[in-house]
Amino acid sequence: MSESGQAIEIEAMLLRDAGEALLRTRPFSGTTLDALAGVERVERVTAKAGAQLVEPGEAVRFYWLMLEGETRAERPEKDGTWSVVGFARAGEGFGEVPLLTGKTVQFFRIVAQQDSVLIRFSEQEFWTLLACCATVRQVVLSDMAQRLQAYQVEALHREKLVSLGTLAAGLMHELHNPGSAAKRAASQLRENLLKLQQLSLRNSARPKTAAQLECMRGLLEYAVSGCHAPAMSSLEQLDAEEAMGEWLAAAGVESAFAVAPALVAIGFKWEELACARDVFEADSFSDALNWLEALVSSVSLVCAIEESISRVSELVMAVKKFAYDDRSPGRELDVHDSLQSTLTILGHKLRMKQMVVEKRFDASPSTIRTRGAALSQVWTNLIDNAVDASPQGARLEIVTWSEPGWLVVSIADQGTGIPAEVLPHIFEAFFTTKPQGSGTGLGLEIVHRIVTQKFGGTIEVESEPGNTRFIVRLPLEEADGAVS
Repeated sequence: MSESGQAIEIEAMLLRDAGEALLRTRPFSGTTLDALAGVERVERVTAKAGAQLVEPGEAVRFYWLMLEGETRAERPEKDGTWSVVGFARAGEGFGEVPLLTGKTVQFFRIVAQQDSVLIRFSEQEFWTLLACCATVRQVVLSDMAQRLQAYQVEALHREKLVSLGTLAAGLMHELHNPGSAAKRAASQLRENLLKLQQLSLRNSARPKTAAQLECMRGLLEYAVSGCHAPAMSSLEQLDAEEAMGEWLAAAGVESAFAVAPALVAIGFKWEELACARDVFEADSFSDALNWLEALVSSVSLVCAIEESISRVSELVMAVKKFAYDDRSPGRELDVHDSLQSTLTILGHKLRMKQMVVEKRFDASPSTIRTRGAALSQVWTNLIDNAVDASPQGARLEIVTWSEPGWLVVSIADQGTGIPAEVLPHIFEAFFTTKPQGSGTGLGLEIVHRIVTQKFGGTIEVESEPGNTRFIVRLPLEEADGAVS
């Protein structure tokens, strides 16, 4: 509720009139009224339980002291709900962090948990207070340090959960496709096996000559030798299937144009089937080719199942590298491998936007020696942000190169760009250009912290409409200032 509402009453008063109550609070308990001579006026705020003292997006204006009651701070979430992040109780102060860190708007909502009485200092009075009273200044700075540390711990935890959520969403999409493909192939393979048995029984009723057996053995060996024919364009494939179908039909093969695509897909040409036409009678030739088609189709289905399982294995390995490669201290870390694992995890988002990934991995060597951790979290944040910022069908460019003592990674997107006035702030905690509740403003701050503090590297950004590029430089050898 606004300050003009009945749930909040505000009374301007002289500091000395509130002095006795102020001296019972922690920030002022070690001082005297004489030490506060530079501050003349304050405001006394009486709030009913449930009253909103501060809203996200409001200008940062006040430092608050709790005289009675309790307030709680809440953070807006993407789904429209609010999460409680802390409480202030009688004798405690709050509001110093945004003032001391230069924030211009509030990020949290402050709500009276109980009927409460507070004293608030305007921004000018707050700075005067810090300048004139060393005891108050010491307590306020101590409170800020503790809150910033708590913010950082919680921010890191939240970003890990965000990364885990991104990872889980990616896995659901990525595992669904090969799983469904393997299931479909297994179902079709069951039908093919029945068809193969029926044709084999029909063929076994007719004795085979040595020439027929030799021909069928050669076709069998060719059919099981590979999974796919050399890649062809769509037009080339259609021409090949039509030519095969016409040849089979002319030779009297039953369902010639249904048989043709399977034979072409695995690499057969009509010339390679001539031996069968020469050594089989017309009706036996048709059965032989239908048997061959069922065999070829079964081989293709087995290949599809193998590819699906291989894809699942690749995903498992990517997740393993993503989650565990950063955990061993004093190791060699392959940056190219780390980037590729992240791209694998985020593949579904790239496909949803039909984005083209252009990779140029030119760094040599591609490994760094480090005790740093969470590099995959850096790539996840940067690539995920790039995908979100990019239009449909855009290009994502990932380039690596070497500089003396450094391995450099560039990640560029074709989004609308970052305004020039925003660029200096993008690595600040809780700064976000996304709509309220859509972004925490934590991702890039943590990316900056991981790169600079854990790896001893640097990160910079260049942006203009249609081209935003983050450039990460990682030392090839462990930096002295890096921490694990």
